[in-house]
Amino acid sequence: MKATTLTLAALSTLLAVCSSANTLEQQAAKPRWQMPTVTLLHDAGSQELPREKAQLAETKNKPQSLTSLAGDSAVTQAIQAGVNDATWSAASHLGSAIGGTVVQQAGGIFGGMLGSRKPMVTYVWGVPGPASTNVLQTSAPKFSVNFAGAPGVNPKDFAPEIVRLTPAQNTCRLIGATRGKEDARSQEAADWEIYSSFVEDRVEVNLQKTADGRYEVFPKSPLYPGEYAVVLRPVSKNQKFSGGDVARGQGAGMMFDTVWTFQVAENAQ
Repeated sequence: MKATTLTLAALSTLLAVCSSANTLEQQAAKPRWQMPTVTLLHDAGSQELPREKAQLAETKNKPQSLTSLAGDSAVTQAIQAGVNDATWSAASHLGSAIGGTVVQQAGGIFGGMLGSRKPMVTYVWGVPGPASTNVLQTSAPKFSVNFAGAPGVNPKDFAPEIVRLTPAQNTCRLIGATRGKEDARSQEAADWEIYSSFVEDRVEVNLQKTADGRYEVFPKSPLYPGEYAVVLRPVSKNQKFSGGDVARGQGAGMMFDTVWTFQVAENAQ
């Protein structure tokens, strides 16, 4: 009887160890989240483009066009000031509320006390600097885009696009703009239809979807020399976002804050 008890105890211990091992194995097998990537494909191989943080500014001027907004000194100064790369890199890798707060505080150009009335303003996205350091010698670039593992993002809700950037006062390049309440980026509720009336200079592209969150994208026609970017956009223009997530660069809001710029050279073939 005593031997039987010991055998059952040993068996119980063995099963517990096996169960624990299986749990650890399953946890290890789960894919970790990964920040979105864009890779330039060419005959000689491939080249990953650096991910950049789009800066967010506000203006009372309506977004009739990016060209008109390019003359707004308040917008260009805010975008040029921006968040330094080290802050963005640290926050984006933390993927937490703490990391997002760093970005929000560092980029709070227009912070301060808000009144009871919340008028509509124009939010403008841009990147600092007059030109991209990624200079391409081809007018027909092809990119591989992967955002399948982006934290807090449903990859089925987004697709890549190529947009032409608007140079502004030799200090920055504008990506796009939209209208929203003055306190939109301090709100946590997902009630902001950012893309419903978004102003941007989109390029007609061919999209080849290989899996959810994985695409190849290339322009339908050769690109003229100038400044461009690969961006991630919601499939539905009516998708709603949390302004707080946009300000912190986290979750679905991160998709508007992430950009990959490139320049098509004057002598590009």
